Amino acid sequence: MKRVPNLSRREATRIFECALQEIADALSKREESVKLHEFGTFFIRERTRRPSRDPLPTEGEPNRRRKILNFRPSIGLKEKVEKAQGREANRRP
Repeated sequence: MKRVPNLSRREATRIFECALQEIADALSKREESVKLHEFGTFFIRERTRRPSRDPLPTEGEPNRRRKILNFRPSIGLKEKVEKAQGREANRRP
């Protein structure tokens, strides 16, 4: 892991939490997506509601759509993870 000189763990945690809050704020303000270069993209996707499995269904229940958060990793991140997984698999007896 690379360390930034003169940056404590507490400061790094605060910076990371601020970055996550900015992503959440942007997506809650209906931004289409938030892209972090060489990491990935966070985006909101609409999904139809699953059919009810309630044994006593209520009449006239609307089939509401709901929004879910998705993440699509960058190609570089995928390659790093796959490379690390390959090294880990080679270490096992």
